[in-house]
Amino acid sequence: MSGKFLRFSVGLAASVGLAMAAAGPAAAKEFHVAFLAASSQNGFNQAIYEGIKKRADKLGGVSVEIFDGEFNATKQYSQVEDVTTSGKFDALIICPNDSVGIATAIGEATKAGLKVATTLFPIGPKLDTLDPQVPGLTATVASNPAIGAKEQAEAVVDYCNGKDPCNVVIIIGQKIYPFDNLRLKTFNDTLAGHANIHVVATVEGNYDPDDKSMAGMQDVLQAHKDINAILSNADQHVVGAEIALEDAGIKPQSLYISGGGASQIAIEAIRAGKWKATLAYFPVSMGEYALQAVVDALNGKTVNPVVDSDKIGPVPALITKDVLDKNPDFKGEWKG
Repeated sequence: MSGKFLRFSVGLAASVGLAMAAAGPAAAKEFHVAFLAASSQNGFNQAIYEGIKKRADKLGGVSVEIFDGEFNATKQYSQVEDVTTSGKFDALIICPNDSVGIATAIGEATKAGLKVATTLFPIGPKLDTLDPQVPGLTATVASNPAIGAKEQAEAVVDYCNGKDPCNVVIIIGQKIYPFDNLRLKTFNDTLAGHANIHVVATVEGNYDPDDKSMAGMQDVLQAHKDINAILSNADQHVVGAEIALEDAGIKPQSLYISGGGASQIAIEAIRAGKWKATLAYFPVSMGEYALQAVVDALNGKTVNPVVDSDKIGPVPALITKDVLDKNPDFKGEWKG
């Protein structure tokens, strides 16, 4: 494994982990925390909520409630407004659908006195920084999406070395999402510098393994049977693409397949040699860190405003079979 992939810091992860373990006493009053999921039906968001509930149970005196954003930025914006004006909640944690457009509503929430933590993505116009961009934001528990996307694409470049042509299919969530646009741009920019690599199709999977990802890959295979690699930001997309490949008589292990999320499905597929990589995320831990941050803030404690989620797990950001061979007990924090 090259050094560029070893972005995690054991020391930092350990020190932050100790800080979490040394949680203070239960809150003096009952705190009410809203979790605004990008979609409550999405497995990754469910895992974040699992972490929020887990930490709330450990602390005591904290109740949590989930809201379904339905992968709809407009709906989620309204939910932030409703939570802010309801007077029922002391804090909110969000997994944003539109991390740029939601900034205004989040700013109003912090002005109203709510403690706010964002998970998975930073909130604000700058997607490549974890530093707070919304005044009063309590904590960002996220990673820089461009860094992870670049590492994934560079691994595809390494795989394609000596293959001419090397045909790549990109499966992204939705181009309308700012963070997906950044990932897609990073994928394309990284691959574009290599004449042997051809991006033959880009599919919008919408984090749906069936209707979107599988059907999209089926359409691609009707026009392009000679695929060498599939590069995606989400394991859910790869699950659907894998079904399409097998239906077309193509063995997934014959391709370079890279997903994102470090789901249990992905970890098993990499161990079995069917996929080559997944970009690591730790959603349960994200939820725990976010809940801890807002409760600490409510209790008047000093809170670190930035938690780089690439550094809270036991493995590097880009997980390959070599990484798993060195970490045989790692399973992933969500099913996928």
